[in-house]
Amino acid sequence: MNVQAWTFVLVGLSFALYIAVAIWSKARSTSDFYVAGNRVPSVVNGMATAADWMSAASFISMAGVISFMGRDGSVYLMGWTGGYVLLALLLAPYLRKFGQYTVPDFVGDRYYSQMARVVAVICAIFISFTYVAGQMRGVGIVFSRFLDIDVSYGVAVGMGIVFFYAVLGGMKGITYTQVAQYCVLIFAYLVPAIFISLLMTGTAIPQLGFGGTLADGSGTYLLDRLDGLGQELGFAAYTSGQKGTLDVLFITLALMIGTAGLPHVIVRFYTVARVSAARSSAGWALVFIALLYTAAPAVAAFARTNLLETIPNTRYEDVPHWFKKWETTGLITFNDHNGDGVIQYVGPDSPLENELTIDRDIMVLANPEIARLPDWVAGLVAAGGLAAALSTAAGLLLVLSASVSHDLLKKWLRPGISEKGELRAARITAGLAVCVAGYFGIRPPGFVAEVVAFAFGLAAASFFPVLVLGIFSKRVNKQGAIPGMLTGLAFTAGYIVYFKFAYPQLNSAENWFLGISPEGIGTIGMMINFVVTLTISRLTPPPPPQVQEMVEAIRVPRGAGEAHEISG
Repeated sequence: MNVQAWTFVLVGLSFALYIAVAIWSKARSTSDFYVAGNRVPSVVNGMATAADWMSAASFISMAGVISFMGRDGSVYLMGWTGGYVLLALLLAPYLRKFGQYTVPDFVGDRYYSQMARVVAVICAIFISFTYVAGQMRGVGIVFSRFLDIDVSYGVAVGMGIVFFYAVLGGMKGITYTQVAQYCVLIFAYLVPAIFISLLMTGTAIPQLGFGGTLADGSGTYLLDRLDGLGQELGFAAYTSGQKGTLDVLFITLALMIGTAGLPHVIVRFYTVARVSAARSSAGWALVFIALLYTAAPAVAAFARTNLLETIPNTRYEDVPHWFKKWETTGLITFNDHNGDGVIQYVGPDSPLENELTIDRDIMVLANPEIARLPDWVAGLVAAGGLAAALSTAAGLLLVLSASVSHDLLKKWLRPGISEKGELRAARITAGLAVCVAGYFGIRPPGFVAEVVAFAFGLAAASFFPVLVLGIFSKRVNKQGAIPGMLTGLAFTAGYIVYFKFAYPQLNSAENWFLGISPEGIGTIGMMINFVVTLTISRLTPPPPPQVQEMVEAIRVPRGAGEAHEISG
């Protein structure tokens, strides 16, 4: 069988598995739909959290970004991983002890304000739609290449699958589907990484191969070889950085804090039975995430080395089969400027003109073919990429659904709505959200990792301060929290829109505020949020006594002593 046939078989089998799991775990109550009945075991929740958190950006784009940016690409690795630790330590156990369905639930009750709840709902919808666009785009890319269909049709197929198990099963169905998706995606990510590591460095452990020597007997380290290949073609050394130190710091912080504020990850900790299980599942999720994240730099280096050894200075008529297949998707373009029929793939320091453009998002998907692995491995990677994109998309759709049906309808507009009516509203909202997400997938505002980075920046600027202060300060009130969220979100979104959409020609370091790129501006947005929230809270009356008691109750573990203020 060829790559396309293997892809049909493996993707078809994985989709059949997801549908079977969704039918088996159908939601029968609002508790099942929003938090899986609070009965998910911690190991299972850890695996589902890992799948929910590791999106198309992690599976498809992260290694691609590192592959092209070299050391600068590590900001994504450090930011996302560090953010998860921040979430596990600072937020997850406390929010689980609060014990409601959604993040806006916590914001609404903690800040005793329907207005705060509505602002939190707007933030959740804004962040989730921005993030889900990247996931649906990833689905379209996989389908367009491996099933040889248009990106639009690929997105439509992905929408249909997500619609089925998200609308039918809610959080209960999504949880167990995500467990299956984690198994598919981690197997699909590690199998080619192990094969390529064996071929290039002689070790079966990619993480060791990344720092090891080549298997050709030369004794040359992989990274030295990669530095040399790139510099010969006019690229900067792979192990050197091009971004400013301040920009790297702010991007890493924005990704880290944004991860801790992502509503679809936070809500996963509501699904376990106890606070101790929330802590335990956070630890399990970190183990499952580490399997992929520690392998990503190796996958990036393998892919870049193979690409630079295979394509530059090759006659176009002699390029491998995979090159022309990716050309049909528009994600690889060759313009023979000098008409010599030879591909000049060179960097900005080369005297020659570059003739090749490669989309970063294809590096992981094309890696098995570039390394000439068996066709079934390429099909497996396609199934893994789809699993990663669909698992995160489903989690985001649930946040959108719960934000409308629970936080807007049940808690604000129609408090008398029956459980059956609320469940129906949640399913209708999920269906509409799938359609909007599909539109953004077909017409995305940027490549996958870039779009997702925006979502992280917006989460950092809006949710993180009100969640942390809501848990650790009894003095912060609704008068401070609401303008804090709005100013943080408005500043960050405005900065991104200005440089990315309104005036993209000005999007360069000399025009950025303090040299901070749109990807890192969420850190400034977070600081503005903190300053506004704390300042206004100090100038206005403290929260009611019952709210202060609730904050203390959230922070004190059962059987522990009295909690003490650490800020505010």
